[in-house]
Amino acid sequence: MIDLYTWTTPNGRKVSILLEELGVPYNVHAIDIGKDDQFAPDFLRISPNNKIPAIVDQDNGLSLMESGAIMLYLGQKHRRFLAEGDAYWQMMEWLMWQMGGFGPMLGQAHHFLKFNKGTSDYAEARYGKEAQRLYSVLNTQLEGRDFITGDYTIADMAIFPWAARFEWQEIDLNDFPNVRDWYLRVAARPAVQKGYQIPKFVTDIPMP
Repeated sequence: MIDLYTWTTPNGRKVSILLEELGVPYNVHAIDIGKDDQFAPDFLRISPNNKIPAIVDQDNGLSLMESGAIMLYLGQKHRRFLAEGDAYWQMMEWLMWQMGGFGPMLGQAHHFLKFNKGTSDYAEARYGKEAQRLYSVLNTQLEGRDFITGDYTIADMAIFPWAARFEWQEIDLNDFPNVRDWYLRVAARPAVQKGYQIPKFVTDIPMP
């Protein structure tokens, strides 16, 4: 049994989508970051960086923070959704791309384009341009592929929830047809639809 500590953010949704795809039992603990639940002492013992998501594996008592580490752990534990051979390293490459670029840069786009519009023309231009560049990189990678590295892996699950906020980033997915088609393919999966709504329903998955 996995205890999942999460909220309705792209990083949180990565792990709930994976757990739904795995079909393993898990308990959901909502950490409302709008109410500073992430600073509660009980949560800090699990996630010292006061960020969601985090898990506790009741099978062995292991606690983990950081979404990428959690996804790799669950994928290895259940031997699913990890590429094999050379493709494993391509999967890792794109997982790291999401964690080091696609997520952090789009997070900045959300900050300036969605929540603080008009406060900094420079920041809006910088992060808006970077969002366009990152989607172009992803569009090129998806040329001739159904999924990021061929087969459906944790890399797709990690990238998808960030792409699902394309409106916050002022991105038109129709400008990136390979990304759009991949996005629709992933969004149609029942486990993605269910995992996206953990720990609570906010909106339906946005559609281009």
